[in-house]
Amino acid sequence: MQTRKLGTTDLHVSVIGLGTNNFGGRTDREGSRRVIDAAIDNGINFFDTADIYAETRSESILGEVLGARRDQIVLATKFGKPVLGSPERKRGSHDYIFRAVDASLTRLRTDRIDLYQQHEPDPETPIEETLGALEDLVQAGKIRYYGASNFSPAGLRAAQQAAGKAGYRGFVSSQDEYSLVERSIEAELLPVARAEKLALIPFFPLAAGLLTGKYSRGQRPAGSRFGAWTALGDRYLTERNLALAEQFEAFARARGHTLLELAFAWLLAQDSVPSVIAGATSAEQIEANAAAGNWQLGAADLAAFAALPG
Repeated sequence: MQTRKLGTTDLHVSVIGLGTNNFGGRTDREGSRRVIDAAIDNGINFFDTADIYAETRSESILGEVLGARRDQIVLATKFGKPVLGSPERKRGSHDYIFRAVDASLTRLRTDRIDLYQQHEPDPETPIEETLGALEDLVQAGKIRYYGASNFSPAGLRAAQQAAGKAGYRGFVSSQDEYSLVERSIEAELLPVARAEKLALIPFFPLAAGLLTGKYSRGQRPAGSRFGAWTALGDRYLTERNLALAEQFEAFARARGHTLLELAFAWLLAQDSVPSVIAGATSAEQIEANAAAGNWQLGAADLAAFAALPG
């Protein structure tokens, strides 16, 4: 598995990362163990979780199953969304962040987090306070770097300006939705990330499963995300997206590849993207994801793709 440097950090991450939002929910402990084992066996070293996933169970399962293998991976988690229905509002405050990181460290059974990400902005806490708390965590050795997620372009720029003014390193990454069918960040957020030299970490790279190639018009396979979550299907299984997926699949097939491989390869061809976060519920999905990371699109293929209608 190829690895790349995560932005300006000294972290080297596999080009395909493992998203663990299914752990403790759709995937039980033993199923999660099989996924983790397969990921490590296939060279995936970038694991991404969050304190809210499965009401903290994702972090707990990941920490338990990793055990002594913790040092083999780059561990990323997130804070800042309501955990276990907590009414607490100022989830970017110094006090909240210190409590949140200690709880995550305990669940993950580790003494440090490699990348600690603010899951969403906190409009009730000055960004200067949030950044100060994160810097304190770096100095305390509890985290190595910190990143953003789901920030607006203006909010991300303001955070980096505040960090520079205070003499902080600031965010090193931005994790946002980005895929062949969801490219809205290209207008404003991606240029900000590039200007600030942030690593852009895409989530939902397969558009919640649409770009796996297993969906067609009018079908929601049993056991799939779209089969279980109607609202998700309504968002992604649109006529526009299905038509685009068919076009992209034909493009990939003409080059001897699959739609899933194209979905990963195209994202990895973007200059700010070091790794693509993909969830999995089975060892077989891990193997397919890992194999998909091997296709590197050349200039001719990228130009041909850019010329596609739509």
